[in-house]
Amino acid sequence: MSAENEALVRRWYEDLCNQRRLEVADEIISDDHAYRDPQAPAGRGPDGVKELVRPYQEALDGHWDVQDVFSSGAMVCVRWIGTGTHNGELMGLAPTGKSVRVDALSTHRVSGGKIAETWTVWDTLGMLQQIGAVPAAAGAAA
Repeated sequence: MSAENEALVRRWYEDLCNQRRLEVADEIISDDHAYRDPQAPAGRGPDGVKELVRPYQEALDGHWDVQDVFSSGAMVCVRWIGTGTHNGELMGLAPTGKSVRVDALSTHRVSGGKIAETWTVWDTLGMLQQIGAVPAAAGAAA
């Protein structure tokens, strides 16, 4: 079951996010899916995931690079790196043309052959610093 769950979760990153096939959410996300991330709240179900992903696809020309996938039972953990160029309005911030690289961890719970719940922690502050919305700490690498 773990291999099946991992393959399902990889579709989130490869098909839905990177290939920009938002309709895949209807196939892999449960109707009551809950996305848990205080930095990027989302509505429930497939439509909530589409609305969550779309701004990063459009404003950053985002790419989700999966680094590691681990699973145990219904839980699939993914370490990924988000990259892109800030070419559109994001979080109310005008485009800067600056490149971003963000490290992230997501845990997905699979139930009934679909992703039912997701928790994500990502370097939001780092992204905001990279696009110049928040000053970098003194001595921090630019």
